[in-house]
Amino acid sequence: MSAIDPGLHYPIDLSALPKKWEVCYLGDQIKDIQPGFASGIHNQEGNGVPHLRPMNVNRQGNIDLDVVKSVADTNGLRLRRGDVLFNNTNSPELIGKTAAIGGDENWAFSNHMTRLRPPPNIFGKFVAHQLHFLWMSGYFKHRCVKHVNQASISSRTLAQSIPLVLPSLTEQQQIVAEIDKQFTRLEVGVAALQRVQANLKRYRASVLKAACEGRLVPTEAKLARAEGRSYEPAPQLLARILTKRRNSWQGRGSYKESTLPETSSLPPLAESWTWASLDQLQSLLRNGISAKPNAKNGLPILRISAVRPLQVNLTEIRYLTAKVSDYCDYALKGGDLLFTRYNGNPDFVGVCGVVPVLTSPLVHPDKLIRCQLVSDTALSAFVAIMANVGESRSYLTKRVRTTAGQAGISGGDLKGLPIPLAPLAEQKRIVAEVERRLSVVDQLEAVVTANRQRATRLRQSILNRAFTKMQAD
Repeated sequence: MSAIDPGLHYPIDLSALPKKWEVCYLGDQIKDIQPGFASGIHNQEGNGVPHLRPMNVNRQGNIDLDVVKSVADTNGLRLRRGDVLFNNTNSPELIGKTAAIGGDENWAFSNHMTRLRPPPNIFGKFVAHQLHFLWMSGYFKHRCVKHVNQASISSRTLAQSIPLVLPSLTEQQQIVAEIDKQFTRLEVGVAALQRVQANLKRYRASVLKAACEGRLVPTEAKLARAEGRSYEPAPQLLARILTKRRNSWQGRGSYKESTLPETSSLPPLAESWTWASLDQLQSLLRNGISAKPNAKNGLPILRISAVRPLQVNLTEIRYLTAKVSDYCDYALKGGDLLFTRYNGNPDFVGVCGVVPVLTSPLVHPDKLIRCQLVSDTALSAFVAIMANVGESRSYLTKRVRTTAGQAGISGGDLKGLPIPLAPLAEQKRIVAEVERRLSVVDQLEAVVTANRQRATRLRQSILNRAFTKMQAD
């Protein structure tokens, strides 16, 4: 036992093992340890053999078949019941995810995975739980070899330098049975949390849908009739916006007529609403700075990831070696709208958030488009709500184009973005009601997220009990 050197960060105290427990290197007891095979040609139609890859072992240590690609294979390497599948190549944080194979599905596996086939006196699921516990403890992050953008653990390293603690086969099976019982209870709770999370997501979507269809609050037209008063309907508001837009154009050359919304395929709106284009509502629409951030401090510039639907996260920043006076035209103000012009994920292209009140200078990068609205005519928060859902979102989704792995939209696409425009007083009520309801959703989602994180900690605690604390019992 003293000859085993686990290296640093190993979470099991080998000197405290029960007397009848054995400790060895993995390869001392498990002789069949080998990686799978690479294949550049995959398909998702099920043609050939299912080929498991790193994504098919999840963070809970289970086989995940949500996305399975198949390959034409004559290699012959297969997984069978009782095998252990170890993720040997990934980012350093994910190296070592491990799962047991519980059936006879005739799966193949990639060269980024290592198959361990234990002998009859070793229960594969016990080994899988133990290796996954080492991963959850961060052990493999310190044992892997780091390459550019990824890391790896070779079969030789796994076999010759990773310890394995072994009670008798009967005790292995008893420990696994208790782990699985506790995990089953935990997964029932996690499934309930996932249902709550899905319901909150649906409720959020229904609130925003009702807002953009004029069903969330009483319309201004209905209230004005009931109260016997006059009001400014949205078509009149739009006419006033266009007048202010033209009058504020001085000093910017010849006036550019605004892009009209294409309304032929758009649905009718609530009473006294009208369709407007973003171009009709804006007084400024501009890409950001193309300079590359390279400083540890200086002028803060937002990351692309700072903008998400209805959000601008001011902590998502980098720095330019510059002063705000160098980029006056790009200094953001509270109430500005920011649209994502490019993103690696098409779902985030064209999404919009409102810049909150700023207490220090902040600029935006070229892949974000800044929009300022004609003053005192439309609420930034209202336009952001409308831009992120319904027909407006559908308009941008259809115009996303992919170039060199980046999905994007053009400024011209954004100018034509159709926005359902409500009377100004109604805009204020809609924004207030959306914020009220979504703040409740945010609070509940925070509770759910905290409990899911707690479930992850409980999972690790169960494994910790199995492989460390039980040693003292």
